[in-house]
Amino acid sequence: MLYLSKAFDMVNHRLLLEKLQLYQCSSLSLQWFKSYRSNRYQQISVSGTLTRPLPVSAGVPQGSVLGPLMFLLYINGLPYTNTALFADDTTLHTFGGNLPDINKNLRDSLSAVSE
Repeated sequence: MLYLSKAFDMVNHRLLLEKLQLYQCSSLSLQWFKSYRSNRYQQISVSGTLTRPLPVSAGVPQGSVLGPLMFLLYINGLPYTNTALFADDTTLHTFGGNLPDINKNLRDSLSAVSE
């Protein structure tokens, strides 16, 4: 089983835009998504002192209407052979005639998911 901790925070903005292009989103839609996620910064306050703002290059808004949709589009390219997806949990299924075959198949599946 694979679990994406802080799954919504992991969504890479550049890769998400590339996926949207693959899904043939219109150029206007791509521009809107890009502007929606561009030029975002975050900073924190510690004992009343603010850190310097840092750019946000990954993540989708949690608690928003678009956040879950963007996350699903982002993970929608995972290999589906022997894979079961549910939200941020992924289960890989494998088989083989012996333990070395099963280990190899599992390593190959993990490698495909990683790519």
